[in-house]
Amino acid sequence: MEVVIMSHAKKFKYQRADSTTAEHCCVPLCQASSKYNKVLSFHTFPSNAENRAKWIVAIRRENFTITPHTRVCSRHFRKEDLREPDSESGRRRLKKGAVPMLFEWNNFSVPLSRPGVWERRKRPSEGDTPFTEADRLPEDHDYASATDPAAVDLVLKENALLREEILQLKQKIEKLPLEHRFGIHRFAGSDSDIRFYTRFASYDLLMRFWALIEPCLPSMVSVTQAKRGTFAEPSSTVTRNLQPIDEMFMFLNYLALGLKQHDLADRFRVHQSTVSRVITTWSNFLYAVLGSVRIWMPEEKIREHLPAEFKDYADTTVILDCTELRCQCPSSPLQSEVFSVYKSHCTLKGLLGVAPHGPVTFISPLYAGSISDKQIIRESGILSLLRPGMAIMANREFLFDDFVPCKIYRPPFLSGRFQMPACEVRETQAIARLRVHVERLIRRVKEHKFFDTEIPIWLFGNINQLYTVACLLTNYENGPLVKA
Repeated sequence: MEVVIMSHAKKFKYQRADSTTAEHCCVPLCQASSKYNKVLSFHTFPSNAENRAKWIVAIRRENFTITPHTRVCSRHFRKEDLREPDSESGRRRLKKGAVPMLFEWNNFSVPLSRPGVWERRKRPSEGDTPFTEADRLPEDHDYASATDPAAVDLVLKENALLREEILQLKQKIEKLPLEHRFGIHRFAGSDSDIRFYTRFASYDLLMRFWALIEPCLPSMVSVTQAKRGTFAEPSSTVTRNLQPIDEMFMFLNYLALGLKQHDLADRFRVHQSTVSRVITTWSNFLYAVLGSVRIWMPEEKIREHLPAEFKDYADTTVILDCTELRCQCPSSPLQSEVFSVYKSHCTLKGLLGVAPHGPVTFISPLYAGSISDKQIIRESGILSLLRPGMAIMANREFLFDDFVPCKIYRPPFLSGRFQMPACEVRETQAIARLRVHVERLIRRVKEHKFFDTEIPIWLFGNINQLYTVACLLTNYENGPLVKA
């Protein structure tokens, strides 16, 4: 590339000046000083923040502290950026917006501006023959010509070979013994492996759960069917890379281990897009199937299974508590909506209800983390389930006595007193021992490693289904929270 060598590239003879003050150039590799040179002028940094930042970048000084005595000598500016003094006693000044551009690392030169299209193009002289249409067409290719049939045949043959190779791989995988494939049958003989990969306590419990949902499989609508609008097409006619029970096993792996989709694709030997479709399909399917089961229990059913520890709180219908899931911080202005003061992080918040003997009986949708406990009680829909003869047990932070239609068991407040009476201390301890059931349930939900990491923003559209399914699965995965 051609460059223009400015006059600043000449060698300066540093001669001692009669000035009493000495100003030095702050540019790296530049040794100019006003004490030894009368030709150069030394300029302060501009007061405009934007222009000052351009100077700092240009001279390549990071974390640079600028003082009133910091100078850049005129050697680093183009001639047209300098305004010469009108008189001998005047000072050389910079034009507005001038930025230093000439340095030792670019040999005190600036590249030529790129010529325009008409400047780069060779124009015919008057004596030359003008261009014809044939001259303007490229000689190496004719865009109007048809494709060579032999090239089309090669592409079709290559596609056919690839399809045949994929089919052979599928047949090879299908011929593998079940114990060599990554699927549910490989771990059927080990309850500890089933517990690790699915959170179900045993293979027997998992098969009982499968027997419950298997009759509903014909009504499953896959993501592919939903996109194509082929809802009337039976699911049995849809091409599957995995058996339905292995698809369910993959979905449980996703929740239980929090595996990335790429990892699951490698384990099950399918494409990553297949993993994504399976997870979305099964989260929607289980959300619909398990969500159609009424989990709110009648009062008489609760009293029938009431543990002995609740004898002093026999009318307790549900124990309530909130849980928060860490999520990725969205850009403003949504960030303030999901920021939780309690967790000091962006979260999604949900309300859970547990019956005294352990099963989850209420699951609210997830809300932005900034919502208060009082507001979530109003919006979650639990008020429509409560009756005057019932009682709920909650933590001290749940202050909703003014609009809840039933009795509330809650640890008493200190209310400005220095010490609680002995009876209130015993009540606080008793309620804490009983509220541990809802804390154990929340722990079981969060044993699904999927909730260990931040929930990405792109998953917000499906997170309610995944969270609700994980909560509902706790009623099937393990034994009771409270021993009989």
